[in-house]
Amino acid sequence: MSMNLEMVDRKEAAPAMTMVPTLMTERLILRAHRLEDFEDYAAFWTQEDLVRYIGGEPSTREQAWSRLLRYAGMWHYLGFGFFAVEERHSGRFIGEVGFLDLHRDMVPTTEGTLEAGWGITPSLHGKGYATEAVSAAIAWADEKFSGRRMTCIIDPENTSSLRVAEKVGFRRIGEVMYKDKPNVMFER
Repeated sequence: MSMNLEMVDRKEAAPAMTMVPTLMTERLILRAHRLEDFEDYAAFWTQEDLVRYIGGEPSTREQAWSRLLRYAGMWHYLGFGFFAVEERHSGRFIGEVGFLDLHRDMVPTTEGTLEAGWGITPSLHGKGYATEAVSAAIAWADEKFSGRRMTCIIDPENTSSLRVAEKVGFRRIGEVMYKDKPNVMFER
């Protein structure tokens, strides 16, 4: 059975594919996630010390895969997303940092903002990697999305991330309930 397919020239513009930039800092490379990162990425999201303040439960492989694909979609449709964070000297995947717009069901909302987020492998906490990576991502976003509001929400018990937020210029604007849990809301 043969099938004739007809291409229709529609005036609807598809979003332009955004190339994920590569950012270099003294110790880190922020780059696009790659399919070959997946095993390390899936393992990353099973670390209880990481997820304690990010949803509270380790991710399954399926959930990690969905998150990875969600980031690709954000870059495609929104022009921003999360970067994989790699140690320059070792080349190993150590975390991620970037921006998202999840249309979270909460008031006040972060919808329409560059909502910053970050996570670094817990064994590397206290070395300044999160601050270094977030600072690089913010510098990129400040250039690319000049004047756009930036937000983040952080579990009030996550003192490390609260310090990072303050170091990179976020200021506390209040509290918000997200998934029945209190979070501190910041903006920059």
